[in-house]
Amino acid sequence: MKFCSSCGAAVDLRIPPGDALPRHVCGNCGTIHYQNPKLVVGALPEWGDRILLCRRAIEPCYGKWTLPAGFMENNETTAQGAVRETLEEACARIELGEMFTLIDVPHISQVHIVYRARLLDLDFRPGEESLEVALFDEADIPWDDIAFRTIALSLRHFFEDRRSGKWSFHTGSIGPAPKT
Repeated sequence: MKFCSSCGAAVDLRIPPGDALPRHVCGNCGTIHYQNPKLVVGALPEWGDRILLCRRAIEPCYGKWTLPAGFMENNETTAQGAVRETLEEACARIELGEMFTLIDVPHISQVHIVYRARLLDLDFRPGEESLEVALFDEADIPWDDIAFRTIALSLRHFFEDRRSGKWSFHTGSIGPAPKT
């Protein structure tokens, strides 16, 4: 950040009085600009034994598969965001279930939340951010082409819980991807 969104003056990175972390502070009007983690919300839509996945039409991870998910908007709940993202990316209507995974991704300042969901019908198609959408059995999940590690982790938890017959709420944290 270089300029204050309140008055347009240049900002400095410094620790404001009473704080412990460096913040962008406007020397002209005194506004402190906080930068906080972003929430990514999505759904794990089920139809029988199959899961709905979207193949991304945007970067990052163009062409890879993911659950319908994206950044939460202002003035919506996490649940509303998950329903909206599913409609936007897969044109799919869902009945939202319980929150299933909450995964911290601190190295990119994000928190990823996935809800279980039930597809209401088979009337789905790719939205603007998807190349295609499809239902997958566990055996057919394209594991090597899953876009994000948080999605792969959520899917693994889902299939493990389904096999055990006991559903849990899963939390965790992931670090940067290993260098290859």
